[in-house]
Amino acid sequence: MQIKSADFVMSNSEVAKCPAEFIPEYAFIGRSNVGKSSLINLLTNRKNLAKTSGRPGKTQLINHFRINNNWFLVDLPGYGYAKVSKSAKKEFQKFITAYFEQRKQLVSAFVLIDSRHEPQKIDLEFMRWLGEREIPFSIVFTKADKLKPKALERNVKNYLEQLTEGAWEEPPNYFISSSARGDGRDEILNYIETINRQIRES
Repeated sequence: MQIKSADFVMSNSEVAKCPAEFIPEYAFIGRSNVGKSSLINLLTNRKNLAKTSGRPGKTQLINHFRINNNWFLVDLPGYGYAKVSKSAKKEFQKFITAYFEQRKQLVSAFVLIDSRHEPQKIDLEFMRWLGEREIPFSIVFTKADKLKPKALERNVKNYLEQLTEGAWEEPPNYFISSSARGDGRDEILNYIETINRQIRES
């Protein structure tokens, strides 16, 4: 897929106020500081479409970007150790839950996981929550350039094994990415294009 246009549309904290257009929507979410903004900028080939920050928790709203005028990329707030108040974090959780449970345009989510770390309880719980609600998602293992190939392979395997243990027969679809090297960009975009094509043909 070639990205010919990527335009910011709106930010808000209410699902009812999200764009009314009924076009495919792909949501990106992950723990704070997982490299989400860098990945979005990589995918769209825009340096500053999503604001990157050294301060975790920068994204605090549902952000919609219209891509090629035919699908939405949605940037959702991170979860985890963002330095925000408990009340703000609770508010994030409320509208993130509402978004996933109510947004009919949502086709698939991409859950970003920092490939450098051992499986984190908060990531596993969130993905299981998506699975229980039958919300389609793929995993994107970020920052792959920070690890040697064998260590990366081991960490990915550990995550998939722990995630599927007693839950699913098969692990979810996943991608390996590095915003620094550009890894995973074509694979993720081609995956989205394949789904969009299937939707158009159905």
